[in-house]
Amino acid sequence: MALHIKKGMTVQIIAGDHKGATGKVLRVLPEKNRVIVQGHNIAKKHVRPSKKNPQGGRISVEQPIHMSNVLPLSTRSSKGRRVRYEVDAAGRKKRVTTDGAVLD
Repeated sequence: MALHIKKGMTVQIIAGDHKGATGKVLRVLPEKNRVIVQGHNIAKKHVRPSKKNPQGGRISVEQPIHMSNVLPLSTRSSKGRRVRYEVDAAGRKKRVTTDGAVLD
């Protein structure tokens, strides 16, 4: 199945505690159908002291969100929109939102 979300895209969260918020996709996990959005769904993780983190303690980590709970942000309306695929006259496949904005 083709993924409608790619790394680096700006997306709108449509469900959960952060509903309505927007953010940049840091990572896509296609095997789990999840994405990590910058600054959202943050959890505290307890870490032991190490060379990287000599103090130890609690750090904030962004947790994955299911792909069905995010929509790509349209460039025309600045809202989350569904994506469909079209083939242009030159035979190239491109992603188009429901309001007609081209994402690729």
